[in-house]
Formats: sequence, C-alpha cells, structure tokens
Amino acid sequence: MNEYALYKGEQMVAVGTVYEIAEERGVKPKTIQFYGSGTYQRRSKSKVNNRLQLVKLED
Repeated sequence: MNEYALYKGEQMVAVGTVYEIAEERGVKPKTIQFYGSGTYQRRSKSKVNNRLQLVKLED
C-alpha cells in the first residue's frame, strides 16, 4: 500500500496509509483522500499555513 504524510501548514500531523491516517484522525478515508485533491487545494488557497495537505511518500 502507498504511504502518505499529512501536513498542517509546515507541521507533519500523521504518516501512514490513507486508512491508518483516517483512523488516527477519526474521519473517513475519503476525507483524507480529499485533502490531496486539487479541488481542496484551490478551496483552501487563502489558508496556506492552516490547511491540511496529503503528500504521497516515495518508495
């Protein structure tokens, strides 16, 4: 499975698979996937330092 890191601004919040991060944060996996989407990035453009961002880690 793919590994991801979830950031809030410059701070790393969680690392793991989408399912592991979702369980840790108490949200659905679809929500975590949404944080990595272009739509979410455009909507939260003005909140650069406070938005959540999902980044895929290289193998």
